[in-house]
Amino acid sequence: MKVAIVGGSGYVGGELLRLLLGHPDVEVAQVSSDSRAGESVGRAHPNLRKRTDLTFVPHDAIRPADATFVAVPHRQAMARMPAWLATGGLVVDLSADHRLKEPSLYRTYYGVEHPHPELLGQSVYGVPEIRREALRSARLIANPGCIALASILALRPIAAAGLVDGSRPAIVDAKSGSSAGGIDAGPGAAHPERTGVMRPYAPSGHRHTAEIEQETGLTIALSAHAVDAVRGVLATVHAPAARAVEEKELWKVYRAAYAGEPFVRLVHESDGIHRSPDPKVLAGSNYADLGFAFDAHGRRLLAFGALDNLMKGAAGNAVQCFNLAAGFPETRGLEFAGLHPV
Repeated sequence: MKVAIVGGSGYVGGELLRLLLGHPDVEVAQVSSDSRAGESVGRAHPNLRKRTDLTFVPHDAIRPADATFVAVPHRQAMARMPAWLATGGLVVDLSADHRLKEPSLYRTYYGVEHPHPELLGQSVYGVPEIRREALRSARLIANPGCIALASILALRPIAAAGLVDGSRPAIVDAKSGSSAGGIDAGPGAAHPERTGVMRPYAPSGHRHTAEIEQETGLTIALSAHAVDAVRGVLATVHAPAARAVEEKELWKVYRAAYAGEPFVRLVHESDGIHRSPDPKVLAGSNYADLGFAFDAHGRRLLAFGALDNLMKGAAGNAVQCFNLAAGFPETRGLEFAGLHPV
């Protein structure tokens, strides 16, 4: 299949290029960037030197393709999506512009009126572990946010099993690396400000709240923190328990939810430094590591979701969804296991 990447000069665009250039069933025909038009891909992504001769073209120069990956900033894909759907074949949108089903939430979380609310009902929220069959016939795929996906994968099994007391909010404490802010993240991402940091940057009102609530059916209280890492998201969920739960029941719930899933691993060991999910060991891979516990003293369920925000939290998950919609093996081009130590 010939694919195009719209917005290929950022961190997520670079990961899309890295994955798709190595995908045996794909030819990357074009990649766009208004800010770097005319430059070689290797200027923006030095790891791709000698991997491709592609140069960036302006967004308006993107030609029809079998599939189009859209990796532009939030609010920039909304108005142009009908045109991309008309010529771009299967479209995978990695922005937030088609994730939420309720149009009014775009006013709340993104400060805009959605210009094409009819497309929200047509898009498929791209979580293969939940919507695999719908993804097989999708034409517009809305790739989840990184914190949202880590939280949803961790929380959804216990919510679906009725183990969470839904009368009170489930608290999500999320920590993310600097690359989650993108290549133009601003002064807060500068090295002197980011090194050694453990800083709340969205104590409340984080936009991924709406995605987690949409996919779990629970009220969510989300706080996000910046930590001293480049890649990685760790979502720690504190969910009020409906009743006391034994560890063997939690194992049963999570195994039932994710049996046979190629990119979900359950990490709950009794000892060792890697007994719980840790995003560091996931760098460059498409895996999501999930863990769990029951705190009898606090009468709370704990669920942990760890992933690489640029991979399972963005480009890797997008390629996984693309594989399903295109009819390719789901794991095609995503076999890299990650590095340890890093």
